[in-house]
Amino acid sequence: MADASGNEPRRVLIAADKFKGSLTAAQVAERVTAGLRRVVPSVEVEALPVADGGDGTVDAAVAAGFERREVRVAGPLGQEVTAAFALRGDTAVVEMAEASGLQRLPAGVLAPLTASTYGSGELLRAALDAGARTIVFGVGGSATTDGGAGMLAALGARFLDADGEPVPPGGGGLARLARADLSGLDARLSSVELVLASDVDNPLSGPKGAPAVYGPQKGASAQDVAVLDAALARFAKVLEAEVGARAGEYAVAPGAGAAGGVGYGALLLGARFCPGIEVMLEVLGFAAALERADLVITGEGSLDEQTLHGKAPAGVAAAARAAGKEVVAVCGRLALESGVLQRAGIRAAYPLTSVEPDVSRCITDAGPLLERLAARIAEDCLR
Repeated sequence: MADASGNEPRRVLIAADKFKGSLTAAQVAERVTAGLRRVVPSVEVEALPVADGGDGTVDAAVAAGFERREVRVAGPLGQEVTAAFALRGDTAVVEMAEASGLQRLPAGVLAPLTASTYGSGELLRAALDAGARTIVFGVGGSATTDGGAGMLAALGARFLDADGEPVPPGGGGLARLARADLSGLDARLSSVELVLASDVDNPLSGPKGAPAVYGPQKGASAQDVAVLDAALARFAKVLEAEVGARAGEYAVAPGAGAAGGVGYGALLLGARFCPGIEVMLEVLGFAAALERADLVITGEGSLDEQTLHGKAPAGVAAAARAAGKEVVAVCGRLALESGVLQRAGIRAAYPLTSVEPDVSRCITDAGPLLERLAARIAEDCLR
């Protein structure tokens, strides 16, 4: 149906990530849609909230039509929490942050040496119980630096000290590791396609490893980082004695250091490492939605240098550019010059700070401000 000007209405695809701390990806899409329709009521909008494998990945899958499944699992400190995964047919999307993320720690508590990924293993097991044959394992936002030892233990592995007793949970406990036994791993893992979805390509340990690069974000002091780095190196060495040279090869493979080394544990399970946003775009059906669109609106809370290294807006823009589609972005804060944006495939960016200079108000009033920005996009791009 043509609009009042006699032109066919343009079709807009909103494929944005969350504004962390303010809006979920689905809420971003709702607000942008409202703002666009305020100016061009006839605009056709398709919303496809996206994520790059970190926190918000399950929500994005559910918004795309996956079923939300909830299960009680161990949080990073062993307390029971309700975590979710997403299921459609025999494909599951599991987000490790649901069980082992920083948001699962008690307020004000950080536990870099003792936080465990055990609950993430329980989530994977729940996906297997639900009949999943393909599992997309999104990692990021973790509270943990245990190399995935907790996850593996939940799936049947045993990690023992010199006395034959289980080592304590967390990366710190691996300093006492003497023997690993993977013979009890869930047999179903051998017939499942496991995809490690991450935007991080760090190795397990060393100067660019999980403890050195990401440990401080989880509360690790310089001394803690040294302890964790040595413990993860020991973990890999002991596993090499158990399963052979591949354990050492995985320790230096891209993605091993993701989410405190849970990537390493996933690689040991036979996972295939892929950039998180590429995996999620495929799982969410982005290509078909892109084909229907004339304009793509992407975005996230902060468009900055990190965005260019595997974050959702960069992945969306790259795919859209390859398809010859116009892309603009919304964000809370913009820290990239226009030339950099254009080289990434983004024609223009619209930050909340352009309508409200007070950053604190941008965070608390993100929804209404985003609607105003979307109205501006409609004026610039749809008329």
